[in-house]
Amino acid sequence: MTAPKSPQYRRILLKLSGEALVGDGKYGIHPPTLQSIASEIGEVVKAGVQVAVVIGGGNIFRGVSASTAGMDRSSADYMGMLATVINAMALQDALEKTGVFTRVQSAIKMEQIAEPYIRRRAVRHLEKGRVVIFAAGTGNPFFTTDTAASLRAMEIGAEVIFKATRVDGVYDSDPKENASARRYRTLTYMDVLRQNLHVMDSTAISLCMDNKLPIVVFDLTAQGNIRKALTGSPGSSGGLGTLVGAAETSWA
Repeated sequence: MTAPKSPQYRRILLKLSGEALVGDGKYGIHPPTLQSIASEIGEVVKAGVQVAVVIGGGNIFRGVSASTAGMDRSSADYMGMLATVINAMALQDALEKTGVFTRVQSAIKMEQIAEPYIRRRAVRHLEKGRVVIFAAGTGNPFFTTDTAASLRAMEIGAEVIFKATRVDGVYDSDPKENASARRYRTLTYMDVLRQNLHVMDSTAISLCMDNKLPIVVFDLTAQGNIRKALTGSPGSSGGLGTLVGAAETSWA
């Protein structure tokens, strides 16, 4: 019997979109999907990995879309931040039902339901084996949760960002629309920016590039992929997903 592989990282930041919680629906939170994600995160924590999470709010409210419809951008973005708090609380509840101690830290103060974001406190929680969910983005309008993920990852000393998506990596075109789309095995930061590949927004990619923080883009919809991404070798031949931050760009 083959022994399970050891995790390649000690501390990670998992970036989830709000849409990841929708499941097969179009809006809101799908409890079975939420429970599945929580169960996978719980397995990773039990393997000894320190996990922080940044979650979006697009399943409830998307500030950019509202602003294009005439709403003030700052107001719309603040509403989007509140949506991320709802998702963070839902994920916290699901994680604690699996026996994983969890803390939500919000960039917007709301003491009754979440701790304020304090970097040292967040690191201490991680060291104690608790999952820390960072809510409300950066606390500022005009910044996405991708940028919040990059910023928080660097602040807590994460070794990698795991960007969970609905496809198995980064492609040169939409694989749902183009059957000939090719998947990248590795990408440099500059190629992501030059080709506008929409891995994360340009501010987030630039932050990661400046601080040499790798990003692994992988498919969250396949059961067990969080653990596989941790124990595999992203960027290697046959590896899971796409590694952004490699020395050169290559195809899967």
